[in-house]
Amino acid sequence: MAQACIIAVFTEFLGALLLGSSTSETIKGGILSVERFVGQPELLMLGMLCALIGSAVWVISASKFGLPVSTTHSIVGAIIGVGIAAFGGEAIQWGYSGVAKIVTSWFVSPAIAGIVTSIIYLPTRFFILESPNSLERGIRAIPIYFFVTSAIGVFYIVYKGAPGTGASEMHAGVIVGISFGVATAVTAFSWIFFVKWLRRRVIGKENLRWYHIPLVYNIKHRPMPPQPDPTETSTTDAASTEASRELEIGTHPDGIEEKAVVSTKQCDDHNVSDSSNADESSSGEEQADSESRLLMIWKKIKYLALRGIRQDVRNIGNERLKNVHAAAKKFDDDTEYLFSFLQVITACLASFSHGSNDVANAAGPIASIYDTWRSAKVDESGSSPVPVWILAMAGAAIDLGLVTYGYHVMRRLGNGVTYLSPSRGFAAELGASLTVLTASQVGLPVSTTHCITGAIAAIGLCNGNFRALNWKVLAWCTLSWILTLPIAGLTSGLLFAFGSNAPNNFIRG
Repeated sequence: MAQACIIAVFTEFLGALLLGSSTSETIKGGILSVERFVGQPELLMLGMLCALIGSAVWVISASKFGLPVSTTHSIVGAIIGVGIAAFGGEAIQWGYSGVAKIVTSWFVSPAIAGIVTSIIYLPTRFFILESPNSLERGIRAIPIYFFVTSAIGVFYIVYKGAPGTGASEMHAGVIVGISFGVATAVTAFSWIFFVKWLRRRVIGKENLRWYHIPLVYNIKHRPMPPQPDPTETSTTDAASTEASRELEIGTHPDGIEEKAVVSTKQCDDHNVSDSSNADESSSGEEQADSESRLLMIWKKIKYLALRGIRQDVRNIGNERLKNVHAAAKKFDDDTEYLFSFLQVITACLASFSHGSNDVANAAGPIASIYDTWRSAKVDESGSSPVPVWILAMAGAAIDLGLVTYGYHVMRRLGNGVTYLSPSRGFAAELGASLTVLTASQVGLPVSTTHCITGAIAAIGLCNGNFRALNWKVLAWCTLSWILTLPIAGLTSGLLFAFGSNAPNNFIRG
């Protein structure tokens, strides 16, 4: 959990900072015309502030219960509430160019992601995982998976393009060439070094680490260290525990005599001590108490800061999910181990794309407030420049939410929906990332949250047993998607109505 969070912190932040859009829509989704705020820029600033507060309250509340709600839809719902409170319901674009598109995405996003994930996972299952010699087939196929994964990742990064670099203006053929070139180099490396490392690590059971991959041909045979005898280990632990207890409660045979000598010495020292020594002792005790209090405060701060990344999100021993996990077919552990490396790459790609896409949900309204405050007018073009410091601040906020509250959603979307293994996780993450990349470019209304939920649900359905899915959790997820627009809109609308109609002049008598 800690390692995954550390990797995600960097990829989310870099995705937001490097590939975050340099411009953002003033009104997300075009559901409310920005021209309505011309002549009253202060209302636009107030509305964006209320939208941020309303969407944040809903997302944080839903995350507390592990509900995977869309931040994009939350900010859209909040802006709908602001628009209704400011100008009435007729000001909102209710057709497919506005709200109807959001409703459509509740079904389009998970459906497309599920189909793409199934296309990736089912061939893997039938041709590799269910094969009698699945391990050998998996080792041979790993370079191909590296080629596909790296090609998709490089294509996305180059095609998206960092602001100010001009990479997004490259011809499609050039981008494809770069992607295939990098993917070919990665595939060659995996075929020459990584496959050899896997054979020694998995088949030969050698004690090799990941940093041995480029040196695999120069490293001699490294057998695994002998495993300790469980009986001897338990006996040693019991003896150590008993000895510790004896020392703590003072029942050691020599403890009685030592305690008597110490007590006598303390009495003698007390009789000959003077007042100055007593003052020094009192001062020392106060200093020790102060240091102890500071240490306790530091431990509490450390516990609160690291509490989110120390949670167990696997749900392996959960009795409520026992039947769901039992309905999923299990495959060879060594073959599944091969996909754990690919899953790291796809997880980085998914979090990188999430940071670059979803940073606009927070950066857009903040950039709108900042631009309006700086120019004292509303930009009628409907877009606002996003400074780098806003992208960095929004990326840092995403990381903060990940390490503090992210484990709630991880626990729900992990093994809480269906049984997940490295091969299943790899397919779900790659399918969701590919869906977000493709659909966002062709203009289909998709959500990263909805895509990964649909991908995980498709993995459960690929087991061929409807009992392999936790339908109750999926129902709660769907309900939370439906409630996102009204709850976020109601919260922000009430805040805006309160703020815009509050008295702004003091009565002087």
